[in-house]
Amino acid sequence: MEQKRILIVDDEHDLCDILTYNLRANGYTTLSAYSAEEAQKTDIANCDLLLLDIMLPGMSGFDFAKQLKADPLTAQIPIIFLTAKDTEDDTLTGFGIGADDYISKPFSVREVIARVKAVLKRSTRTEEDPDNCIKYEGLEIDTSTKTVVVDGKKADLTHTEYGLLCLMLTYHDQMFTRKQLLEQVWPHDVVVIERTVDVNIARLRKKIDRYGACLISRTRFGYCFATTGINTEREEEEP
Repeated sequence: MEQKRILIVDDEHDLCDILTYNLRANGYTTLSAYSAEEAQKTDIANCDLLLLDIMLPGMSGFDFAKQLKADPLTAQIPIIFLTAKDTEDDTLTGFGIGADDYISKPFSVREVIARVKAVLKRSTRTEEDPDNCIKYEGLEIDTSTKTVVVDGKKADLTHTEYGLLCLMLTYHDQMFTRKQLLEQVWPHDVVVIERTVDVNIARLRKKIDRYGACLISRTRFGYCFATTGINTEREEEEP
């Protein structure tokens, strides 16, 4: 099996060295950069995951992540933020950009390895669909290539957004609580708040264009992908 390539972007040289040593000891190939500008010179498109610090010299980790998510060549690469910031607002900002996980410093190397394995497993797992296709009108999910097409155009979704859409479209018209979505889509060893679901659903709605109206919410219940009785106007999101 080909080794997964992980790019570490952090201005702490010692931390990069420690992560490099331990990731390689666990079978991964690694690259290191000490700033976003230096990382831009690497072969990011062929990386399988980024470990990205937020407080970088020059371009911040948040801005770098936005740039990556805006580029079709790098939009699907999972990102785990490594940062000393641990407030709820910062966490939501990270997930809002499209991060797949968020680890606060100081952390143990074992925790990082566990999170890396969980995110990579989630990003490469095979969906249980015999026809490799989940479809509703012009919205199509190819589970073999993990691509989403909206009325003939490819949608660039994060792994989390893809997981949410796969789950809810597979079991369309079934209501899921936020807790159920967290349990089904996010790794079990990652702790995130329920508000994170709202952030990802809001972002997913925009990316699937007119089918965003099918992602409806019900107060005190949760979310579902509704295929019947859909109004042309999107329901108001819960605060």
